[in-house]
Amino acid sequence: MNKILTVKCGGSIIHELSDTFFESLKELKDLGYCLVFVHGGGPDINEMLSKEGIEPVFINGLRKTTKEVLGIAELILSGKTNRCLVEKLESHGIPAIGLNGSDCGIFQAKLIDETALGAVGQITNVHTEVLGALLEKGVTPVLTPISSTGLGKKANVNADMAAGAAAKALNSEMCLFVTDVKGVLIEREIQKRLTKTETDSYINDGKIYGGMIPKVNTALAVLDQGVRDVMIVSGKERFFQNGEFIGTKFVKEERVMN
Repeated sequence: MNKILTVKCGGSIIHELSDTFFESLKELKDLGYCLVFVHGGGPDINEMLSKEGIEPVFINGLRKTTKEVLGIAELILSGKTNRCLVEKLESHGIPAIGLNGSDCGIFQAKLIDETALGAVGQITNVHTEVLGALLEKGVTPVLTPISSTGLGKKANVNADMAAGAAAKALNSEMCLFVTDVKGVLIEREIQKRLTKTETDSYINDGKIYGGMIPKVNTALAVLDQGVRDVMIVSGKERFFQNGEFIGTKFVKEERVMN
């Protein structure tokens, strides 16, 4: 199979993806890359919860998922956010199919702490056969992070971690995190490569701050899952042009060249 890129889109950036972003995707496909998308949908889920009079609860960054919240999360992720991303890909000439991560047991998970978190899961296995068959046909899978816990039961999984698990299982060349920024800026310059040591140092110095801190910590956490490389790129402009990625790549310490 051709080289695979796993692409994670946050729910907030999906509605802001630019035409130039899709031009980068098409250029990558023309170079023989296969694409697998995993997406979140936090803003849309929160909006629906608000309409239902349910206050979102987060514990250590994870959404407490009661049975009612799980139903709403799945409804929004698979019925709205997923449809939106698939339509955007199709409208830019990229054949795509939307799937719940629980379909065919693609994402299998165990519950982390049912008493405290409800139906929040951690992925234990990724069945890649269905994904591989679609990629062989030139179709881009677009996955929600809703996962199967067996016997028809489901769990809500953090989309970042789901993307990392998919990237590892598929032996992806890279896991791309699509955000609203080009990458990590230090003194107005994009850092092309960062290790954990360098990233931690910039955080301690106050050069990485605010909303960028959770972005880089997520990237490093996924790198720790065993993914080859992880990159933060922009969904608002080209992130790949003339054979080069534009953004910040996070790499393991021993792979940095002097």
